[in-house]
Amino acid sequence: LVQLEESGGGSVQAGGSLKLSCVVNGYPNSHYCMGWFRQAPGKEREALAAIPAGGVRTVYADSVKGRFTISQEWLKKTMYLQMDNLKPEDTAMYYCAVDDAALRLRGGVSGGYYCVLDTQAFGNWGRGTQVTVSS
Repeated sequence: LVQLEESGGGSVQAGGSLKLSCVVNGYPNSHYCMGWFRQAPGKEREALAAIPAGGVRTVYADSVKGRFTISQEWLKKTMYLQMDNLKPEDTAMYYCAVDDAALRLRGGVSGGYYCVLDTQAFGNWGRGTQVTVSS
C-alpha cells in the first residue's frame, strides 16, 4: 500500500515563503518520480515540479520556475517543495504524488533518469495541504 502524507501548508502574505513536506511509504519500485501539484477551486490540477527518487534532474512548470524548489532526502523517503515569493494566485490545495510511469531514461552519454511533468502520469496521491496567500 502506497502512502503519501503532505504537511507544511498554511496562510502567508504575498512575498512570503512556505516549505511543504511529503513522506512517501510503501512504493514497490526503487525507480520512480516524485512530484508536486496543485489545484485551485474551479481549476484543473496543475503539475508544478518533479524529480526522480534518488536523482537530481528536476523539472518545473513555468508558473513556478525560479520561485519554487523541489528537493528530497532519499533515506527519509521525504520530498520537499520550498516556495518563495508567494503570490495570491499560488493559493490552492497542494498535493504530492509518485509513480514510475512518469520516469524516463535519458539516452546518450549523459544518461540518467528524468521525470515528465504530466499529471496523468502520476497515480499515487497524498490528501493535500492547503496553501493560502493573501495580498
